[in-house]
Amino acid sequence: MLRGAANRSVKTKVLSRGIASSLKDVIHRGAPIDVHPEVEEALAYNRPVVALETTIVTHGMPYPTNLYTARSVESIVRENGAIPATIGLIKGRVKIGLEPHELEYLADIEKNPSVVKVSRRDIGPVISLKKDGGTTCSTTLIFAALAGIKVFATGGLGGVHRGGENSMDVSADLQELTRCPVGLVSAGVKSILDIGRTLEFLETLGVPVVSYGETDDFPAFYSRQSGFRSPWRVDNPVDAAQILHSQHQLKMSNGVLFGVPIPEQYEAIGQELQRAVETAVHEADENGVSKLGKLVTPWLLKRVGELTKGKSLASNVALIENTAMVGGKIAAEYAKLREAQGHIKPFKYVNLPDSATGNTSTKSSVESPPNPDATTPCKLMVVGSAAVDVTAQALISDPSLASQSTVPGSVSLSLGGVGRNIAEAAHQLLSKSKQYANSTVLVAPIGDDPFGRLLVDEMKHSGLRTDGLIQEKSGRTAVCNMVLDTNGNLVSGVADMDLVHDLDAKSVLDALKKFQPELLAIDGNLSENALKSIASHCVDHNIKLFFEPTSIVKSTRILPAIAATLGRSKPIQSPIAFASPNTLELTSIYQAVTSTDLELTSSDAWWQVIDGLTLGTEFRMSLDILARSNACDQNPEKGTLSFILEYGIAQMAVKLLPFFQHLLIKCGELGIVAVFWVPHDTPSAWHHEHSNIAARQVVNNSQSGGTVVLKHFPAKVLDAGEIVSVTGAGDSFVGSVLSSLVVTPGAFEYPQTLDTLIEKAQTVATATLRSSLAVSPKLSQIE
Repeated sequence: MLRGAANRSVKTKVLSRGIASSLKDVIHRGAPIDVHPEVEEALAYNRPVVALETTIVTHGMPYPTNLYTARSVESIVRENGAIPATIGLIKGRVKIGLEPHELEYLADIEKNPSVVKVSRRDIGPVISLKKDGGTTCSTTLIFAALAGIKVFATGGLGGVHRGGENSMDVSADLQELTRCPVGLVSAGVKSILDIGRTLEFLETLGVPVVSYGETDDFPAFYSRQSGFRSPWRVDNPVDAAQILHSQHQLKMSNGVLFGVPIPEQYEAIGQELQRAVETAVHEADENGVSKLGKLVTPWLLKRVGELTKGKSLASNVALIENTAMVGGKIAAEYAKLREAQGHIKPFKYVNLPDSATGNTSTKSSVESPPNPDATTPCKLMVVGSAAVDVTAQALISDPSLASQSTVPGSVSLSLGGVGRNIAEAAHQLLSKSKQYANSTVLVAPIGDDPFGRLLVDEMKHSGLRTDGLIQEKSGRTAVCNMVLDTNGNLVSGVADMDLVHDLDAKSVLDALKKFQPELLAIDGNLSENALKSIASHCVDHNIKLFFEPTSIVKSTRILPAIAATLGRSKPIQSPIAFASPNTLELTSIYQAVTSTDLELTSSDAWWQVIDGLTLGTEFRMSLDILARSNACDQNPEKGTLSFILEYGIAQMAVKLLPFFQHLLIKCGELGIVAVFWVPHDTPSAWHHEHSNIAARQVVNNSQSGGTVVLKHFPAKVLDAGEIVSVTGAGDSFVGSVLSSLVVTPGAFEYPQTLDTLIEKAQTVATATLRSSLAVSPKLSQIE
């Protein structure tokens, strides 16, 4: 029987045949290895898996940045279609895939200072002495290969140290690449090393070195170029996966090194960081640290961080997240190639004999898909309107239209409602992953009528859970009946939406207790009393709340809820974590805040946040420069970003930050403006970022109040003929943002993950623009 970190007994399953037979053999010998069930299942069914090391966690970064980065990297791997397998050692047991509490345990280096940096030579002693350990590249390669994991994403590879031709100081990582058939995805070789000799040594060892990008320049960790070139280059995950697959077909035992350059926005400080590297290396030679073996690398990285005042840490995080993204994509493509072989079939796990009883049992690791309504907990809960849209459009131009007469035309029926649209979009995007397939639930009132039954049937047909719907016996299901002329213009209509506004707050609170969501989204159709109760519950139970204003009139309904919760949390936080107004709704909220009797902008909590941000002339000057940029470089006719200042977008958004921590302002064809603040005690790469007009971002750092970020994202360019309907595009955008936050809760804390989140959300919105439905049925096809 195997025991995990929490001393709970588990029966370890191993594959009866196929891709992990080597792992089966060592476990049969009693090797102390625990494979996370999710990783185990993925390997058994040929699903993509990416190995991740833990030396970055235990020796590479300060706490809590190390923990936050590790979580972020795992989320990025998931977002790109693969399962993360973070590998480490806890109390002498090898963990292939860590539980959240195990990752937290390794990351808390202050409470656990004796954790060991584990290379190949250390594996036996660490296991025998029941120590805790973070795995280096070499050790992670060993256990990844043992488990049958084909892709490993990390920061930088070890190599030949400077002066290595005399000291023989060469990282074990290089030799391990000759023994482990794994694709190692890294930002090249650490810049503290002798990159030229490292590449020469890899050539001697017969390890393919492949640059992943637009050129064959070999990356150098903090810099996109090292001055050396790789013998091979690919620019997409399909070709990278094909290299791994070809070596697998030939039963070759060596791995492949993929060099992925750091994102371009970090190249500007690369030279500064490299100068710091040279200084740190010189100091290490003078003080003798260079002769301390495996202690050299963490000392040098820490010293570089000190010399650059934290800039290297932000770059370090960015390049690791970037390799995780590429690694996830390569793993996903590799799984497709294995599937295409035609002989990959689901394997069954065979339980090892229980040490107490000697009994064995066999069963499939995957049961039949459960009924979505049978699973109560959820990741995302959406509360709002669910409606039936009845649309009648005339086929001929007739003056009698809307004049007590009928005309020939077409009548269509579809599902709508802001809350339902958001939930469907999020569900479609999350359903691609088995882990999140049933993680979205919609809480909305429906009547005991045919329209209500239609909503239930259609939601079940689409796979969206219906256990959150609240049937009101005496109410009518929300319906919007529209009459359009031949050009699609609204002639008349009737909207019956009272049921949503009358939704009882207690019903929503009961649903919150039942479903226990990590993220809650609400639309502006709810009453002020309901919004107030919901916001209070979220603040008290630390649930992130996302508010979609819905319309100009409804956008201000959230203000009494803010007044009731502002300043309740200590330290002070914005009561609403996220909001997605358009420019008109933003203006409406701001005007109401500054003119109502709620006195929100005169409260101590509001002043404490605003004063702490210390926005000065530098912030204003950066905004002035940004405002001169084109709103869309692909279409200069759209003008500049001057509207951000001329219409007061930036000014209003900043003053609303104490109420809404993250504002995603929808500016139509002018794109998205994200404005948010990061408290100083929240681990985030933004604390180390600076204003960058080329990246369309303005950043203001304050040691006391935190960091304010304003970033513009140009709109996707569409031809007028591509747009079928604008209905639901904004809801689809919000649904995509929510789905990304489910997978990567801290997506806003790092530039790259934020860019990915917005890019995907805009792609989702354009897909709905091309559809006649409120939410495009093709969202699940978007990567």
